[in-house]
Amino acid sequence: QGQLVESGGGLVQPGGSLRLSCAASGSIFSIDIMAWYRQAPGKEREWVASIARTGVTSYATTYADSVKGRFTISRDNVKNTVYLQMKSLEPEDTAVYYCSAPSQRLWGQGTQVTVSP
Repeated sequence: QGQLVESGGGLVQPGGSLRLSCAASGSIFSIDIMAWYRQAPGKEREWVASIARTGVTSYATTYADSVKGRFTISRDNVKNTVYLQMKSLEPEDTAVYYCSAPSQRLWGQGTQVTVSP
């Protein structure tokens, strides 16, 4: 069974940027949907963004309203990596961020993002 490993989290000031990476141990080419979720302290895990195949080499992205316009999800099928570029970060974005391949029931271990002055 494949594995997903997130990286790129850390401490950043409000208004700052981070790029999260999710490296898969196997090929993600055949996985139609990859997604990012997050879980803040004391809250349930919530969906953040998805990237879904719409054609042989085309994909569509969708975002939670809370991150729309600030976060960008992308994937590199050659590097078997999914990214989450985050900008204009807010304290409310503080959470553990998880990468997922929902159809494969795969989850990473998570990476902590803390937004604080």
